[in-house]
Amino acid sequence: MAVDYLVIVVYLVGMLAMGWWGMRRAKSKSEFLVAGRRLGPAMYSGTMAAIVLGGASTIGGVGLGYQYGLSGAWMVFTIGLGLLALSVFFSARIARLKVYTVSEMLDLRYGGRAGVISGLVMWAYTLMLAVTSTIAYATIFDVLFDMNRTLAIVLGGSIVVAYSTLGGMWSITLTDMVQFVVKTIGVLLLLLPVAVVKAGGFSEMKAQLPTEYFDPLGIGGETIFTYVLIYTFGMLIGQDIWQRVFTARSDRTARWGGTVAGTYCLAYAVAGAVIGTAAKVLYPNLASADDAFATIVKDELPMGVRGLVLAAALAAVMSTSSGALIACATVANNDIWARLRGIVRTEGDQHDEVKGNRAFILLMGLAVIATAIALNDVVQALTVAYNLLVGGLLVPILGGLLWKRGTAQGALASVAVGGLAVIGLMAAYGILANEPVYYGLLASLAAYVAVSLATRPTDAAVLAAWRERLAGRAPEPGTSSETVSEQVPAAQ
Repeated sequence: MAVDYLVIVVYLVGMLAMGWWGMRRAKSKSEFLVAGRRLGPAMYSGTMAAIVLGGASTIGGVGLGYQYGLSGAWMVFTIGLGLLALSVFFSARIARLKVYTVSEMLDLRYGGRAGVISGLVMWAYTLMLAVTSTIAYATIFDVLFDMNRTLAIVLGGSIVVAYSTLGGMWSITLTDMVQFVVKTIGVLLLLLPVAVVKAGGFSEMKAQLPTEYFDPLGIGGETIFTYVLIYTFGMLIGQDIWQRVFTARSDRTARWGGTVAGTYCLAYAVAGAVIGTAAKVLYPNLASADDAFATIVKDELPMGVRGLVLAAALAAVMSTSSGALIACATVANNDIWARLRGIVRTEGDQHDEVKGNRAFILLMGLAVIATAIALNDVVQALTVAYNLLVGGLLVPILGGLLWKRGTAQGALASVAVGGLAVIGLMAAYGILANEPVYYGLLASLAAYVAVSLATRPTDAAVLAAWRERLAGRAPEPGTSSETVSEQVPAAQ
């Protein structure tokens, strides 16, 4: 596997080089956290697709195809549906807000009293999301180098932390574009056709497998509904996703670039399920469905190509891991630490802003690596992350965007009741049960509506400022009116 090793090493060195190059561009808070809000359609689409299609979508998607057949596409398919819904219905308004975090949006909408609590929930979500991606390095490096689990996590995690810390969102954007290309070539253009041919084509696959493997709903209606609730709605409100929306240079870029990325996700979902189905024909008795991806790559692809496809899996993990990491650090610094210390930054503190956010990425990166070493179950960690996100934050975020009668008290009650309900129900029913997110979401909605109606409406001045921001008529905080006037033609 010398050629395969060379491909992987060149890829990893390239990621670090991108981080070094991005460091030269990240000279302000805006450049470091949201790439200066200057990404065009091509880069925006590629980076958005890269972040949502991680190790779970690649290795896990193939595993679901191995276990359930074509209906195993539903998990990744619902991710694509969520990205499409976000892009078509909400992305333009989100981009016009000119904020850095979801909690800042809640403060604008409700009058500045929802930030710390919502920040804690979002921080827990992004931390666990980064942890699950980091754990996946162990699987990939074990296939590549027969490496110890802890060493694999440290190696993969350190590379992501290094390039993310150096250049922030610029480095992550550049690496994500490379990762998007590698994933497209490795999974869609190489592994998919090879897997189908090696399995004897679709006719042979149908002859070898039970008919339910080709039933689009074979995975079960309740499972599909749960996927929609967790992943489709999760795409609408996650800090990691919103932070990419903030990088778009215009409303049109956010809307159409995201639509392209969402459509790509749907194709990727089907590809993963088909690869998994082919693997079931070739290796019917694997000990774990999640071994299907690594097994078919290792045994069926020629050298060099095998290295590229494994690099594609590594790219999938790294893109999600880096996106979750910068989101986690942004929330920790801007929504929690700065608020607790009562820090109010001004335009003249831009250089310090970059240093502070860079330090938080490093700190959160070390925490993610340590947590990943301590945990074993990726599925449980990912389920905890999305249950907290959807159960605690979906209602106040969408409520703020869609219902003007929602109040700060209602939002706080919704976050607290929904988050606590999800935690309590996971303890009662089990982490992997469906009930926690179902009942937690209902409890969050009930608290939001009841408390909002029982309290005074949001101040008219707050709502007026909110409408101005939604319309794109208010400047970004810390930006002078002269700077805004200079930027308008470029954005258009």
